[in-house]
Amino acid sequence: MAKSIMIQGTMSNAGKSLLAAGLCRVLRQDGCRVAPFKSQNMALNSFITAAGGEMGRAQVVQAEAAGVAPDVRMNPILLKPTTDMGSQVIVNGAVLGNMRAAEYYRRKPELIPAVLTAYESLAAEYDVIVIEGAGSPAEINLKKDDIVNMGLAKLVDAPVLLVGDIDRGGVFAQLYGTVALLEEDERERIKGVVVNKFRGDRAILEPGLEMLEKLCGVPVAGVIPYLHVDIDDEDSLSERFHRDQAAKLIDIAVVRLPRISNFTDLGPFERYGNVSVRYVTSPRELGAPDMVVLPGTKSTMEDLRWLRQNGLEAAVKQAASRGTPVVGICGGYQMLGRSVSDPEGAEARAGAEIAGLGLLDMDTVFHGEKVQSQTRGVFGAVEGLLSPLTGMAYEGYEIHMGRSGEARPALTGGGNIYGTYIHGVFDAPGVAEAVLRALCGRKGVDFARLGSFDAAAYRERQYDLLAQAVRENLDMELVYRILSEK
Repeated sequence: MAKSIMIQGTMSNAGKSLLAAGLCRVLRQDGCRVAPFKSQNMALNSFITAAGGEMGRAQVVQAEAAGVAPDVRMNPILLKPTTDMGSQVIVNGAVLGNMRAAEYYRRKPELIPAVLTAYESLAAEYDVIVIEGAGSPAEINLKKDDIVNMGLAKLVDAPVLLVGDIDRGGVFAQLYGTVALLEEDERERIKGVVVNKFRGDRAILEPGLEMLEKLCGVPVAGVIPYLHVDIDDEDSLSERFHRDQAAKLIDIAVVRLPRISNFTDLGPFERYGNVSVRYVTSPRELGAPDMVVLPGTKSTMEDLRWLRQNGLEAAVKQAASRGTPVVGICGGYQMLGRSVSDPEGAEARAGAEIAGLGLLDMDTVFHGEKVQSQTRGVFGAVEGLLSPLTGMAYEGYEIHMGRSGEARPALTGGGNIYGTYIHGVFDAPGVAEAVLRALCGRKGVDFARLGSFDAAAYRERQYDLLAQAVRENLDMELVYRILSEK
């Protein structure tokens, strides 16, 4: 049976996901068979496994860091918000249904067997399980029936490292306050505290660290610097929204829909130094990009209304009329058609219907059964600007409730308007490069000025850099001692 260690945080975005990924990589480098685990994740960025199950993308990243294939057992419960009050609930990779928050909390105890079965089956196959918590264990209003923080730690008998975020201020109060609010048996599970996202000279922290150890009764297990690694952990996924918005040599504008999902689809373009990938929310921010992307969304119809009401629909259509390439992915693809309807109430109310942008000759109808599968193949005949993609291999995954006609190709459209249901469609070798070469040709820019890179080697290098930072700044002797004592 595997040993385990759990990373909990003083709050959301404390850096748990990235630290867990780094620890997975270090343990893998040290010869351990390691797997990540998060019992309950709330995220719109998800992934479809080879077996067709849906799971949170943060655990996919951690699995990659561990050198193992993503498995829905690593994230048995995924909550995908549909409204401010409810979410689609996915258990062991399959949709259980849409639930309001009150209903989900009422039914949580029913899900404990699914969580434990997933954990125990992983623990039978691996040496170490690195568990990630969610939010804070000191959210006392949520402690009843907790299955993701101390509740889970008790169920699987996991020791805990508690992580605080110094970059947001008040880290000593974060850590001590969290410990103080825990029950005595919960405090006993904490074997060390970690100060995360530190910028500066650690010597300045030492007096505070000594006092923190006395107050909390456990050692400071590490002071992790603010890391500049290019890894899509759960906390950094939204940081791209706030990056420099200046247009570069090739400028790609992504409409930041209110319920945007799977925006990691644009990652391959972000690696080029002279390509800007900007997330925009208004016609003014849109400007005059070289390509517009309508990304995935958990609520196509509501986000289409938003697009229409704030003027971005008109701005996108105007850009399309000027010949600017417009690409829709999944929900964004559905928006490009003539209409979107929901006769069964799969996404919105039953019978709802809304006009699309009318840029593609298709209609989308939502159905109760969700499409979720990995896919790969070769692009068929692609017409228009992106014709160089013809015959190239692609791979990715589909997650959608809507159907837009029968047997649609991997890339629909032509001229300068395109749509696809495939998330990760730009990830396969050469695909993003072919798109950028087409954009460069249209603009009269030398593609060589964008630079190039080996995506797979780059990703592995980032995981190794993360592991190096964790190894150098986390007390790994203490980590191994904690594991050996379990």
